[in-house]
This record gives sequence, C-alpha cells and structure tokens, in this order.
Amino acid sequence: NYRAACRCKSRKDFISKMGTVVEEADETQLWLELLSESGLVKTELLIGLLKESGELTAIMTASKSSAIKNQSEK
Repeated sequence: NYRAACRCKSRKDFISKMGTVVEEADETQLWLELLSESGLVKTELLIGLLKESGELTAIMTASKSSAIKNQSEK
C-alpha cells in the first residue's frame, strides 16, 4: 500500500492511499495485540513487532497529516 502511495499522480490520491496505509498498519498492530492477549503467541516474541508496528503507524500517520497540511497551505 505504501508503494502504491509513492506512485500517486496527485496529492489527493497520495492522501487517500496513505489513509489506507495507516488503516492497514493499525490493523496489523491490532492483530499482534490479539495474538499476545489470547496467549497464542508469547508476548516476549511480539514485543519487537509491536514496537515496530506502533512506530510505523505513527510515521505513516504523520506523513498523511503533513500531506493534508501542505495541501491546504497551497
């Protein structure tokens, strides 16, 4: 999804695709949390992935927000 966003032809399309990227990153984090809480996977094995998924979600959210801000300034 991120790759598709990088190939967009307009800022509006980029913002839309980044919305999908943020949703998917957040959903990935949700599933990792569910795996941990259910006991199917030991939490110790997921700590690094949970941290990374949180960081990626934050980065993608900031990128989308910046694109929206820059769009309204022009």
